[in-house]
Amino acid sequence: MLFGRVKGTAVCTVKYPGLEGAKLLVVQPLDRKLQPVGGLQVAVDVVQAGVNDLCVMVRSREAALAMPGEKFVPVDLALVGIVDELDVRPDEAFDFCLKPGWTSYA
Repeated sequence: MLFGRVKGTAVCTVKYPGLEGAKLLVVQPLDRKLQPVGGLQVAVDVVQAGVNDLCVMVRSREAALAMPGEKFVPVDLALVGIVDELDVRPDEAFDFCLKPGWTSYA
């Protein structure tokens, strides 16, 4: 799992079959200290995140499996949780809390 901060929305006029209605967001991947890592990326939103939300993201097959109803879609990055609390310990380990939501992953 990765952290990312939502920066905006991506708009597509044509989508792959199975992705119709899926919200695409532009996210900035973050490291353990919440510093930007790499460039902006586009992720499918399954948790109704908004701009500036700190989110938990998954990649690869896990991202495709996060899609509700569709399992065989070309998705490489998905937002699967919105971080409500983040507690960083002195040893740089962290704990985060996700409040229960409407998805089966929260």
